[in-house]
Amino acid sequence: MMKERSTETKKRGVLIVDDHAVLREGLAYIIGTDPSLWVCGMAENAQKGFELVEKLKPDIVLVDISLPGKSGLELVKDIHAIYPEIPILVLSMHEESLFAERLLRAGARGYLMKSEGGEKLLQAINRILEGNIFVSDEISSRILEGFTGKKSSPFKASPLGKLSDRELEVFQLIGKGLSSRQIAEQLHLSIKTVEAYRASIKQKLKLQSGTELVHYAISWHQSNISSGQTNF
Repeated sequence: MMKERSTETKKRGVLIVDDHAVLREGLAYIIGTDPSLWVCGMAENAQKGFELVEKLKPDIVLVDISLPGKSGLELVKDIHAIYPEIPILVLSMHEESLFAERLLRAGARGYLMKSEGGEKLLQAINRILEGNIFVSDEISSRILEGFTGKKSSPFKASPLGKLSDRELEVFQLIGKGLSSRQIAEQLHLSIKTVEAYRASIKQKLKLQSGTELVHYAISWHQSNISSGQTNF
């Protein structure tokens, strides 16, 4: 007698990496409303997140770009280097025009602002699981125009687009009020190296002093917080 084939669809495992417990729970609740998905694990930092990627081999990873210690950008690079077959969706409250292409180059398959709602989150996850890339229509058009030479890349449109990945990371930490010593400890760099990054950032942003750099970074950080309220 032939065994009846099961019609039950295998659920796809989602790993959530976000340092805010409330957001992790909110994301998990939304994902749980999709019968094709389930949350296979949650982590509060990059180190734990990578460990769970190795252990669980999820179908997709959701990564908050602003993680304590190693950043979400660095985690994306680490995952993509070892497990390029595992797609990554980055969640952020930072301006998409600055970060989206940067994260795609690092290996992410999508970028979603936290100000978007749950419906958009599920749409992004499912589109990426189908093998597509997910960014907003505006960013998608601008990236394509950049490739065809019609317009400059959105990656270069913002003054901060001139910064390297590491310089941008240092800039963000300056905006959070960290000193050079604290930044050095968090990024596992020497203070001398951090100071060199600060000097390079000042030059690229055409700022005249360290004080001006601090004010600029803090203002940028606060504007991102106020404009990037999450809907998860």
